[in-house]
Amino acid sequence: MNLILFDDAMMHLMRINRAIQQRRGNAMLIGVGGSGKQSLTRLAAFTSGHFHFQITVTKTYNDISFMEDLRELYVRAGQKGEAVTFIFTDTDIKDEGFLEYMNSVLATGEV
Repeated sequence: MNLILFDDAMMHLMRINRAIQQRRGNAMLIGVGGSGKQSLTRLAAFTSGHFHFQITVTKTYNDISFMEDLRELYVRAGQKGEAVTFIFTDTDIKDEGFLEYMNSVLATGEV
């Protein structure tokens, strides 16, 4: 991937990197579409040695599929002990229940 990193992008990259390297660290990135949030997060995950995990929403994607993806994420992070960066964008929200599950994950670590 060819990237041109400006000073502001490097500052954001360092902030994201610092957040995801903390134990149970998380960050909510808000901004205009196309501003590089996902690219910088993927780069931060790579530089931190994290596995990058993102769901792929299809027409038939539902709560059960989301729970299966979360189960895979939990196996990687919990059982195998891998460092994982989970990217969840606004386009991945197919049902409002997904937000409740994510709130549960962030608050307690359980679904």
